[in-house]
Amino acid sequence: MDKDTYSVVKEKIPEGKTTCGLCSRLRRGTLYSFAEKIGATKIALGHHLDDIVETLFLNMFHGSRMKAMPPKLRSDDGRNIVIRPLTYCREKDLIKYAEHKVFPIIPCNLCGSQENLQRQAIKAMLMEWDKKTPGRVESIFKSLQNVSPSQLADKSLFDFIDLPLERDGDRGEYAYSEAVVSSTNIDESMFIDVTNV
Repeated sequence: MDKDTYSVVKEKIPEGKTTCGLCSRLRRGTLYSFAEKIGATKIALGHHLDDIVETLFLNMFHGSRMKAMPPKLRSDDGRNIVIRPLTYCREKDLIKYAEHKVFPIIPCNLCGSQENLQRQAIKAMLMEWDKKTPGRVESIFKSLQNVSPSQLADKSLFDFIDLPLERDGDRGEYAYSEAVVSSTNIDESMFIDVTNV
């Protein structure tokens, strides 16, 4: 497969502007077309756990949506299946493995090496978090596997308007009991007067 997307990006995007959006669309289109041409049933991409968490924050900070990249998806046009076999791998582990195997690292001169990109800022933020609190990036990734639509604010995922009451049966963990309250040690100095807030 030989496709000159570089020239198209250079022609369409003014100098100093981010090329990522157009570049990724062109590459995706090229891959999808080639997959159909050769009869491939899957397209494997190299996104890893860090890419996915970075994408989540990029979409939240700059796109006002909670969206990342799933391990497997059907393309928007329904004609291709995309898989991400490295979804559960950290970038730092892949770097160590590549060094051990002496794999060549091929930098992208269009996106990864551009200065002042939003993705680079997110990457730096996550690296700082990872240093201060090891395991935080993994926890963020795991949160993508434990979504509670009723605890978010998307009306298309959960009906907040027509919430029914269900008062039959046991109250479970929310049951009120004088015995539990009287046996609980409460530091009254921590009380806050909220009457004038």
